[in-house]
Amino acid sequence: MTANIAAAKTALAHLDIEQSESAIRAKSRDFFWYSPVLKDRLDHVVADFVVAPRNEAEVIEVLRVCYAHDVPVTTRGAGTGNYGQAMPLAGGCVMHLRHMAAVKDIQPGRVIVEPGCLLKDLDAACIAHSRQEIRMFSSTWATATIGGFIAGGSGGVGSCTWGSLRDLGNIIRLRVVTMEEEPRVLEFRGEELARVSHAYGTNGIITEIEMPLAPAYDWVEMFVSVDSFEGAVSFAEDLANCDGILIKLATVFEAPLAHDYFQRVRPHVKPDTNLVALMVAPQSMDGFQTFLNRHGDARVIYRSDNATWERPPGPVFEYGWNHTTLRALKVDPKITYLQVRYGYPHHKGLIAEMRAEFSPEVLQHLEVLREGGKVMFAGLSLVKFTSEARLDEIVRMHEEAGAMVFNPHRYTLEEGGRQTVDDRQLRFKREADPKGLLNPGKMIAWDDPDFSFERMYSYPKMRAAE
Repeated sequence: MTANIAAAKTALAHLDIEQSESAIRAKSRDFFWYSPVLKDRLDHVVADFVVAPRNEAEVIEVLRVCYAHDVPVTTRGAGTGNYGQAMPLAGGCVMHLRHMAAVKDIQPGRVIVEPGCLLKDLDAACIAHSRQEIRMFSSTWATATIGGFIAGGSGGVGSCTWGSLRDLGNIIRLRVVTMEEEPRVLEFRGEELARVSHAYGTNGIITEIEMPLAPAYDWVEMFVSVDSFEGAVSFAEDLANCDGILIKLATVFEAPLAHDYFQRVRPHVKPDTNLVALMVAPQSMDGFQTFLNRHGDARVIYRSDNATWERPPGPVFEYGWNHTTLRALKVDPKITYLQVRYGYPHHKGLIAEMRAEFSPEVLQHLEVLREGGKVMFAGLSLVKFTSEARLDEIVRMHEEAGAMVFNPHRYTLEEGGRQTVDDRQLRFKREADPKGLLNPGKMIAWDDPDFSFERMYSYPKMRAAE
């Protein structure tokens, strides 16, 4: 197929089409530069044009026109993802959903929202309406969209209580438009949600989302210092296992992360300080204080409800998840990261093994989450990057030890995920995107059903930046 870009742009000229070349380049990029490997591969990628539909009818029109003219379509929200998910590898059209940001309905325990709504705006609307909030969100809450979170995220702030985004019950319903000669509008619930959640927009465009809500609280945000790293890990795990204490965040930072990379925290810690970041519901603070008293080496150095710091640190969750990497990059541009699953029941042993093998080249940043009702850890380890070969070796050694790596230095669903093909997503792509025009290059199984995981960067349009 040869894309007829000019014909598609002409047919869509009555819509909101970006005219500025610099803006087109900016809207063709996400936070892929977190990875020095992806920065080398993806820095040149740019769309041919950007269109911003205002409603579902215009989404359908864009897909119909682009299908007729063989134009690839990559959907994006705020572009805060870190793996190149929103990068238009084959050029073509970037469909930006910033106009589709309406909160359409709020009911007890649920909300219906368009995909372009910012997470912070969604939370604000739910709190104002009925003192409810979304269960989990990315650390980029202030700038990320709910659609991008569903299509590219896996969990975040709140996962210590609610698990991962794709766990049963964490998404209620998705409304999706296909890319066919005449696009269809489908609604998915239950088992069908896995077809399009965390699929990078490779097999359908999400136009409406129904999500569960939880009661909103004025969360007490804290930093707790612990003498030893092992003590900090146990403190976070034990707290998460206190069934009567409601938390929304429990994050562990190995020394000297807090001292070296958290500029507003640095005056209050030492280089050997291991830190735990917490969000605790106010009604649980009595229970938390009793828990704290049982851990003699743990000391609260900051509380948002009783702040004494001359320079407040800002939201504590903006030190966790991938904001940890972002803060480190601002200090040392050679820092990068890995995403590691330390699964129950071997989580603490694996963490200790990886720390003994790699520290301080790899520093542990751990996020408490639940999987199958069990408390475990996700590692967003900070890595002092030296070479791609060494990075690959570190990944291999983690995997050989039994720690699963969701590799953030790969841009495809399979290589950056569980290293397996999701047949549900592949089957739905065959049905909903018969020409393979949706976000091409991100699903290897579509391009090469017989691919091997030893073959990285398989998409032929990739090359090193000049």
